[in-house]
Amino acid sequence: MTQAERKDVIRSRIWQEEAEPDNAFAARVARCHGFDVYGDMLGKARWVDMIYLLFRGEAPSERAARLLDALALALANPGPRDASVHAAMCGGTGGSPAAAALMAALAVGAGNLFGGREILLAVQDWADCGNDMEAWRQRLTNRPPSVGVSAWPEPEHAPGFDPHGVSTTLIVCQTLVCLAALSPGANLPWLDQHRPELEGTAGLPLSLAGIAAAAFADLGFAPDEAEILYLILRLPGAAAHAIEQRKLGHKKFPFFQIEFETDRQDERQETAA
Repeated sequence: MTQAERKDVIRSRIWQEEAEPDNAFAARVARCHGFDVYGDMLGKARWVDMIYLLFRGEAPSERAARLLDALALALANPGPRDASVHAAMCGGTGGSPAAAALMAALAVGAGNLFGGREILLAVQDWADCGNDMEAWRQRLTNRPPSVGVSAWPEPEHAPGFDPHGVSTTLIVCQTLVCLAALSPGANLPWLDQHRPELEGTAGLPLSLAGIAAAAFADLGFAPDEAEILYLILRLPGAAAHAIEQRKLGHKKFPFFQIEFETDRQDERQETAA
């Protein structure tokens, strides 16, 4: 086969492309798991349909799409109190590029405290325990150590629960009731029914991360898929707050005041003038 006859193939079960006849580097048709994205889906399918299709390899049912859409809304902005959003705001107020602010949010939001790693562990818990209360009692009171070598430390609290919480917050209760009613699976309704008992066993209130994990499990996402999708879904809030904080500046950073020596010198000069 000559070089002219050889065709490079993009090996992906997710994405199939047909090149333009006059430009081998440009796609003429793009299919996601067999669906023509620009010829059939564009203008008809929703963003959550595409996300589900990319990860799960099939179009979602209407009920699954509604659950994923509601989950995306619930996770879209963790708020300035969240460490990942706070990190993005630090990047914004310091004048960092957009990518740096988002990377800060991802890095800080990747761990065991309301982060991506916690979601992975919690989704794995649903796979292991299902709707078996006795299995959950064992998992919440005597968590087995991680298997193999891991760069992650062992979790210091039960994944899916709030280590700083005293009682279940209103937004957690509202989110659980809403998502349980939408879910095509069994985990969210079961969690809604047995939340007080699970919280009593864990000694901690349920967190939004715990609800998200149950939702991902009901949608059929594997732990590693849920982990990365959770990180993606939380980025809009981090981005919006980073942009807002860039405009507000460091003197209006929330939660505490920052005062530099140069600021005081400027004030003294203005007073003297």
